[in-house]
Amino acid sequence: MATETKKHHVAVVPWLAFGHMIPFLELAKSIAQRGHRVSFISTPGNLHRLPNIPSHQTYDLNILKFPLPRVHGLPESAEATNDVPMNKVHFLKKAYDEFETEVASFLESSRPDWLIYDFASHKLPSVGAKLGISLAFFSTSNGWSGAFFGPPSRAHERTKPEDFTIQPPWIPFPCKLAFRRHEIERMFDGAGENASGVSDWERFCMSLGGCDVVLIRSCSELESEFLQLVREVLQKPVIPVGFLPQSAIKETDSDEAWKTISGWLHGHLKGSVLYVALGTEVQPTQDELTELATGLELSGLPFFWTMRKRDPPPELPTGFEERVRGRGIVWTSWVPQAKILSHDSVGGFLTHCGWGSIIEGLQQGRPLVMLPFQAEQGLNARVLEAKTVGVEVPRTVEDGSLSRDSIAEAVKLIMEDERGQAYRGKAGEMKNKIFGNRDLQEKYKDDLVEYLEKFKRPV
Repeated sequence: MATETKKHHVAVVPWLAFGHMIPFLELAKSIAQRGHRVSFISTPGNLHRLPNIPSHQTYDLNILKFPLPRVHGLPESAEATNDVPMNKVHFLKKAYDEFETEVASFLESSRPDWLIYDFASHKLPSVGAKLGISLAFFSTSNGWSGAFFGPPSRAHERTKPEDFTIQPPWIPFPCKLAFRRHEIERMFDGAGENASGVSDWERFCMSLGGCDVVLIRSCSELESEFLQLVREVLQKPVIPVGFLPQSAIKETDSDEAWKTISGWLHGHLKGSVLYVALGTEVQPTQDELTELATGLELSGLPFFWTMRKRDPPPELPTGFEERVRGRGIVWTSWVPQAKILSHDSVGGFLTHCGWGSIIEGLQQGRPLVMLPFQAEQGLNARVLEAKTVGVEVPRTVEDGSLSRDSIAEAVKLIMEDERGQAYRGKAGEMKNKIFGNRDLQEKYKDDLVEYLEKFKRPV
């Protein structure tokens, strides 16, 4: 007679960035839908902005609101990375460290079977371990990024920017996985004032080092060799959980925004529109913004550009919107990105190469014009160009500056050039076989939950 599987309680705690919170929420829903109790923990302001959970849900998903402590230097209403400029994110991390104290109290009182946490949660692994809670570190990035940064025990081997511009010695097979000089210098330059007193690398090492298992937002069908390498260098179980595409889209401005957007898209031929989006955290310089705008104008192709509001607001070239009126539009409020990418008129995606955006683009089979700025975005661009799903916009070697001509050429290659057919075809193939393969993605969720059910934490 078969025994009934024990119902587990799983606590899920993401970092305060929507590129993390959304896949964490999808992971939480996937576990709850498979018969377990899940507590998803974040702040009130962030939970209000996340996709709605249907009120008629039949699964056991509890949304827990813990207030974010106020710290000096953090704007009053800020609760996520897109609420603050990059130079103030360290204040958000300081507040998050105090937020973790509240989470720790919850863990002590509720004693969940599992805690799934993020890179910033450096305090939680030790708390969970003392309570006998099984611990899962969830990487919202991919295996090749994890492989590039390598084991924390070898961090001392790379201390200078140039150390990151070559393939690390622990990757035994040839690949183009390395940063450009300007990318890594941008990262080093950003590592300035730190109110929390804990660097991102220290957070990552403590969070990763304290876990029982590593969960990665990826699939073996895409990168089996990198996932296996991560297992070897970390000496931990590594479980790919699939891509966790967003299952619900929050309509924040009723349907009026989408009516306007879809009406504009409907006015263009199938596959003719380039969708342009640089995510919620990238902050291009004024020169980069000018070259991007001028490059789009020079391409002569239709485009829909969603641009994050900033203070002070970015300045487009004088007369730009008037000159491109009809074939190009700049949208400065929230957009349903997945819906736009799924529209028949969209034929390509100019992206900053955030992993979540790449997933949404390839889920719809859209070839990529890749314009990386920060973090692991450059690594994503190197690997995906090698996989022939997109082209990276060239920058100057000396300082990483952009050229309007390079942007126009990359856009035209992906959207209309005969040579771009290889990229368009490969992106469509990736959609059918991997990114848009629902059965495959569901199997990864099933396998994850089976692992969580069977795992026994060493005493």
